[in-house]
Amino acid sequence: MKKILHIDSSVRRTDNSTASYNSISKEFGRYFIASWMNKNHQDTVTYRDLGLNPPEFISQEWIAAAFTPERQRGKEQTLILAQSDLYFEEVAQADVIVITAPMYNYGMPAVLKAWFDQMMRVGKTFTFDLARGDFPIEPVLSGKTLVLLTSSGEFGFGAGGVREHMNHLSPHIKELTKYLGVDQFYEIGSEYQEFADDRHAASVEKAKRNIESLVKQIG
Repeated sequence: MKKILHIDSSVRRTDNSTASYNSISKEFGRYFIASWMNKNHQDTVTYRDLGLNPPEFISQEWIAAAFTPERQRGKEQTLILAQSDLYFEEVAQADVIVITAPMYNYGMPAVLKAWFDQMMRVGKTFTFDLARGDFPIEPVLSGKTLVLLTSSGEFGFGAGGVREHMNHLSPHIKELTKYLGVDQFYEIGSEYQEFADDRHAASVEKAKRNIESLVKQIG
């Protein structure tokens, strides 16, 4: 039995009366989970909607608490890190992490960046040792699979695309997920949303087919 952690980050909902207002990335997430659970009935899913329930932004007090040894933290510092600790436990227990993320201003939604900031903890997700020289940081967790499901308004953000240099979404997330213990990274997404034409419809359908294929491959 595998444990799936499903994280949505779009601020859009999926139950709007006007279908075009609904989140495409969240739709992909639901499609992936439905396909996965249809094949793996025994697996469990932990779900977080960061768009509707945003993480707290880290603060100076948060940083001080994170760098204070656990045994030396007072009640206030423990409380400050409570949300971070919860997120960490969810990631630590997960075998597969599914993150859905629309491209906002060529990068990830602020709520997803806030989640990563809460997650990245010395002594939790990584160790820091200057004895390692110029690369002192090493991840603690390992053995996880991450699936990133994206949507973008424009197009050509992939390798060799006309906007590859503007893609600050998936490369950033892929780099960060190394510190979540991710060994296998997969990305599926759609483009052309702002054009609302046949290219967008075809892109969405292709993404769903790719999701089905990926579930067959890793599920």
